[in-house]
Amino acid sequence: MKIYLANPRGFCAGVDRAIEIVDLSLKTYGSPIYVRHEIVHSRHVVQSLREKGAVFVEELDEVPDGSIVIFSAHGVAKSVWEEARRRRLKVIDATCPLVIKVHNEVNRDYANNYELILIGHAGHPEVVGTLGQVPDKFHLVSSVEDVENLQVTNPSHLSYVTQTTLSVDECRDIVEALNRRFPGIKGPHQEDICYATQNRQNAVKALAEHVDVILVIGSPNSSNSTRLKELGERCGKASYLIDSYKDIDPSWLKGVNAVGIAAGASAPEVLVSEVVEYLQAHGAHEVEELTVVEEDVEFLLPRELLAAQRQTSARPG
Repeated sequence: MKIYLANPRGFCAGVDRAIEIVDLSLKTYGSPIYVRHEIVHSRHVVQSLREKGAVFVEELDEVPDGSIVIFSAHGVAKSVWEEARRRRLKVIDATCPLVIKVHNEVNRDYANNYELILIGHAGHPEVVGTLGQVPDKFHLVSSVEDVENLQVTNPSHLSYVTQTTLSVDECRDIVEALNRRFPGIKGPHQEDICYATQNRQNAVKALAEHVDVILVIGSPNSSNSTRLKELGERCGKASYLIDSYKDIDPSWLKGVNAVGIAAGASAPEVLVSEVVEYLQAHGAHEVEELTVVEEDVEFLLPRELLAAQRQTSARPG
């Protein structure tokens, strides 16, 4: 049995940045540091940070007044920022810069009296945060059917944005339906789609040409990881979403000549290594990287956090 490793895989720049923000905050301010929602959708990452002193909460009412709180990579609604200011919480914002870019577009279009449409999955933290940027005139669509049933007030003055962790492929049919029904609708630039989501989906497509089975490493609540598993299935390959090697059913490997490993944007590389070791213990004899593109994107850390870290480092100790 041969192993093919999808590349790119695992952490994207936004996830790297968010995790580093929590790590650096703990080193700079000490524990406890409160984090609203999972910093990224990875049980492994969350547990690791919890062991270092991070306290994960669902809502701000679980955070003591005046404490330090980090907002997750998915972004938050304006009402959450308002509550944090009212409670005098010190906020460190780990929102992915690509999500912030979408928020800025939403606020700009709303200020210009556009009626807004968001392509995304209901209930996802990023979608909740984006919808919470403006008080009204915002519609969520998740399918072509949603577009057909959409009731808008001003069809001649519409704009749409997308959940960043959808791929161009996922959005294509919905965007085409929007353009058919509302000619002249204003859309975002293609670069608003998360580069990492598209790259990882392209890597799964490449895997599907070489393997019998695809293992996608990612937590069940990870939207981009779930999409990778679904994409593998659409490519005609048996595909499974696993949190770690412990989730692998040996029956999946019976009669398999080649297995592909992909990893969602929140999955650490250590989990990939453990899956490789498991497969090698079960008969895999060769490992090959299958690279579709090299990623070199980096996002800067918050300036105020870097300044606080420098002050802490400069203190005699």
